[in-house]
Amino acid sequence: MWRRLDLRGEALTALSSAEIRRRLPRAATDVDVALEAVRPICDDVRDRGDAAVLDATERFDGVRPATPRVPADALARAADELGPAVRAALTEAIRRTRLVHRAQLREPVTIEVAPGTTVTERWVPVDRVGLYVPGGRVAYPSSVVMNVVPAQEAGVGSLAVVSPPQRHRGRNDGAGDLSGPGGTPGPWDGLPHPVVLAACQLLGVDEVYAAGGAQAVAMLAYGTESCPAVDVVTGPGNVYVAAAKRLLRGVVGIDAEAGPTEIAVLADHTADPAFVAADLIAQAEHDPMAACLLVTPSVDLADAVEIELGKQVPVTRHRERVEEALSGQGAVALVDDVDAGLRVVDAWAAEHLQIQTADPAAVAARVRHAGAVFVGPYAPVPLGDYLAGSNHVLPTGGTARHSSGLSVAAFQRQVHVVACTQEALADVAPHIAALGAAEDLLAHVDAVEVRSR
Repeated sequence: MWRRLDLRGEALTALSSAEIRRRLPRAATDVDVALEAVRPICDDVRDRGDAAVLDATERFDGVRPATPRVPADALARAADELGPAVRAALTEAIRRTRLVHRAQLREPVTIEVAPGTTVTERWVPVDRVGLYVPGGRVAYPSSVVMNVVPAQEAGVGSLAVVSPPQRHRGRNDGAGDLSGPGGTPGPWDGLPHPVVLAACQLLGVDEVYAAGGAQAVAMLAYGTESCPAVDVVTGPGNVYVAAAKRLLRGVVGIDAEAGPTEIAVLADHTADPAFVAADLIAQAEHDPMAACLLVTPSVDLADAVEIELGKQVPVTRHRERVEEALSGQGAVALVDDVDAGLRVVDAWAAEHLQIQTADPAAVAARVRHAGAVFVGPYAPVPLGDYLAGSNHVLPTGGTARHSSGLSVAAFQRQVHVVACTQEALADVAPHIAALGAAEDLLAHVDAVEVRSR
């Protein structure tokens, strides 16, 4: 079902981090190719507005909403019909996520760099944001929470959520067939999934659009008749969403170009193979392109996990998807010891990294590159996906080497406020004159000297 990679002995010490990454499995997503596919879509939205959004939605999602914006009564109805168990879970997820993200807020700081000269560092929220919530195979109300809560805690005044419209949706209690009688269109046909709408309502977001893909990103970036342009677009999506974000970066700010999901598990002989197998399967069910990596110094554990996969995969709900992910981007990397395993997982820089070793907290403290680290046998990735309070919008594709997960900081700008007295400016004027002359920018020097004549 998956491959074995032997990175024991001198083979690993001779490899650079870049070479280790090249040897480990990860789905290839060619954003550059997708870029050419989304360019005409984005241009059309820029030129024709809502009509272009609706045309693209009909083409790619097979349904044409009456208008891009979701009516207020649909949001209210979605919340009213939400099953009590899902409502309770979303309410608790919102509470925990608020606690974590509220703690990220920074107070203004004033630094006196010299007598009479101060620099105050302020963090100012952007005016308006667009939040992308994926659709497709499943609904992601948790992504509503992960996008909306940090934006609200950052103090953003205007939020717009976009999510692809669904077909044949009938109810939102999380069970059973969602189509209408006999497979006919249900009452949610042409709207985002009702659980997504209910999450928006619970969070107080009343501006929601039935649009996904590149057309939704372009609508947010350029603005249309129904949707004013935003300053920042955040949220995960498929390769076409990532391509549209790359294309429109500069027109609008973005968080990251999210790719297929991934997990690395660093485990030793103390790990429970049933836990490890279940964790790999849980990530694989997201997407056939999901990458699932086990790094271990224990051959016995590798063997036991493979046996567990043979037991658990055949009975999982999304068996075909899981099998495709594990056979395509699944691997176990054998290493000499946990220290060597740390080097491997740091090089791979996983979106999600689980530590299941004898002393997981000590090992986790040494990790440098990961979107989020999950410590010990009872902190699985699904805890972070839903209810840890951490954010599950995380860097993928090895970008955790230089990027962070979604946070309050994505929705704020740092502003420096400079104040200086006449005397303090006179004191520093000779230094400004020297640097201005060195750069041949003498008007800079004059702008200071005119204040002391």
